[in-house]
Amino acid sequence: MIRVVLPAHLRTLARVSGEVTIEVNGPVTQRAVLDALEARYPMLRGTVRDHVTQKRRAFVRFFACEQDLSHESPDMPLPDAVVTGSEPFLIVGAMAGG
Repeated sequence: MIRVVLPAHLRTLARVSGEVTIEVNGPVTQRAVLDALEARYPMLRGTVRDHVTQKRRAFVRFFACEQDLSHESPDMPLPDAVVTGSEPFLIVGAMAGG
């Protein structure tokens, strides 16, 4: 099981109170995790990725094992610690402003 941590506004939208767990069949990549997350919580479709291009939204970042994976290929395998469930995949809402 893959552990996913969502920002507060997406937890509210998905009606979950903490970390979620999802099952991913096949290689564990950002794309596979997001596909499984959106399949289990359809109300999140379009909030993390654009509906058409499937690209990450501008103010959303991905982290795992203290690494920013936001600009990595969505088909790159995630770290083993995420695959085994010992570390979560984090979806973080970025802040902007001055």
